[in-house]
Amino acid sequence: MRMELQRIVDRVAARVKRPALIEDRRQRVVVYSEHTGVIDGVRRSAILRRHNTPEIIAWAREIGVMEARQPVRTPACPDLDLLPRVCVPIRHQDLLLGFVWFIDAAEGMSDEDISVVTEAMPDLSLALYRENLLGELTSQREAEATRTLLVESPEARREAVRSLLTDGVVARDGEVRAVVAQLATARDDVLDDAARIALEHALVATRQWVGSRETLHLVRHDHGVLLLCGGRATGLVAAEDAAAHLDQALRAATRGLVSVSRTVLGVGDGRPRLYDSVLSYQEAFQAARVGVQLPALGPVVPWADLGIYRLLSGVDTRHLDVARVHPGLGRLLGDEAHQVLLETLEVYLDLAGNAHATAERLRLHRTTLYYRLQRVELLAGTDLKDGNERLCLHLALKLGRLTGGYQPDR
Repeated sequence: MRMELQRIVDRVAARVKRPALIEDRRQRVVVYSEHTGVIDGVRRSAILRRHNTPEIIAWAREIGVMEARQPVRTPACPDLDLLPRVCVPIRHQDLLLGFVWFIDAAEGMSDEDISVVTEAMPDLSLALYRENLLGELTSQREAEATRTLLVESPEARREAVRSLLTDGVVARDGEVRAVVAQLATARDDVLDDAARIALEHALVATRQWVGSRETLHLVRHDHGVLLLCGGRATGLVAAEDAAAHLDQALRAATRGLVSVSRTVLGVGDGRPRLYDSVLSYQEAFQAARVGVQLPALGPVVPWADLGIYRLLSGVDTRHLDVARVHPGLGRLLGDEAHQVLLETLEVYLDLAGNAHATAERLRLHRTTLYYRLQRVELLAGTDLKDGNERLCLHLALKLGRLTGGYQPDR
């Protein structure tokens, strides 16, 4: 089917004497003719990346190409490095399948040229309909198998592995590691359309960088999943390289989206088989959620580096708050006047009660440090010489960070 589309677009481009590019309805590049003459940054980027940026997709929606049923002449947009274009929507029985785009610079397309393109629409729409149908079926089967890998039913996961290997979606069974992309938005429970498109593009770009048969991806209602399967990207360093690439792709894809404040990636531990993907996914998901709550951990958060948060992330905080872990400390958390004391205490406990190291880290005189710690003991009704008290205080501070009750600047 792709060869048939290529023949049609080459024939149309030759007749109107200008390069043509076909996109599907999600504005992903399907095929394009040979390009000579004038070309802008948007066309160059689309060909190299095989898809458009969220900014270009938003621009196309704003000018109404999604609703168009006749050819549309679109204006230039210097801010996007975009020349004027002619967009011809491709529809099959009024179902929007995609678009044919022509750069309309220099000598603009005549009405006769546009008529040549519209005459080719029946053949083009049928070929693209077949291509989309096959592509959607393949994508749906892959997405369904990936979704099934992330559930706890053993039999369903075995069948998903068999399907992915039989269909050649992944090259081999073997070590698997999950990366979860969490987008911090105004609504934590759902991603809007623009955020979902940006997430899809970033995941696809990273799959192409790693290797499409060594990866799987899935976009869920509030996060994205990248599975690194049985290839060079499953080791810890390589997995973090893939996560770093995904982080950069996400930053580029979400640039300008007001609904996304930042992105966080959680990286699960490796597992020996595709069948065990769900275990790495659960770790990556929890790591990403912790990263959203704790910006100081950075944009990429490996599960292995979470320390005590590995335990706390699985705790139902509705039934466990700071006051239950340490009542005295719970009384201090809600008062901003005690923030400096709490930060001092946390650093002191992080450094295993080493007063010299704590004073250096906080750039305090040792006398000031001791005064603050004595104030904590007095206000919280605790004794820092008691190992059990230090444990409860430390745990309560970390729980406070995770639940939002304690949010230091550092």
